[in-house]
Amino acid sequence: MASNVPFTRQIAWLPVIVQIIFIWLLIYLFDLAGFTQPFIFAAVTYVILAFLLRNIFAKQHRTGIRLVKQHRFAEAIPYFQKSYAYFSQQSWVDRYRFLTLLSATAMSYREMGLCNIAFCYAQIGEGQKAKEYYQLTLKDYPQNGLAITGLNMLNSFDEQKA
Repeated sequence: MASNVPFTRQIAWLPVIVQIIFIWLLIYLFDLAGFTQPFIFAAVTYVILAFLLRNIFAKQHRTGIRLVKQHRFAEAIPYFQKSYAYFSQQSWVDRYRFLTLLSATAMSYREMGLCNIAFCYAQIGEGQKAKEYYQLTLKDYPQNGLAITGLNMLNSFDEQKA
């Protein structure tokens, strides 16, 4: 689905290497099992696993993203809040997301949740709430470029009004 909503994806390269090793292990196992096209079976297995894991562990996050792409920002906020709560309680899932979700993203799901909540609030005109969530993001993740940029933008709008 095409979207005119900006998204950013930051890749962590060490998890990419781990995932490549995992795919090669799948290829090896399918080859040992006598499959005629082990590469294809390994690729299909990897895609199915990634889809299932992300729909089990990150379902709320994915629903929020789908709603944002549809410009349904207010509806997306509770899903990102649930995602943030889940990954806060199950921090090991987020910490080892390169295995638990087969995700090579550099940004944690908790961090993404906070940024997405702030973004949604900004899109529905609730700048103060957006600021609060960007500040909360920076409290836990002081180098988060999205939160820094979002806060700078919101603050510059406030300065222009004054």
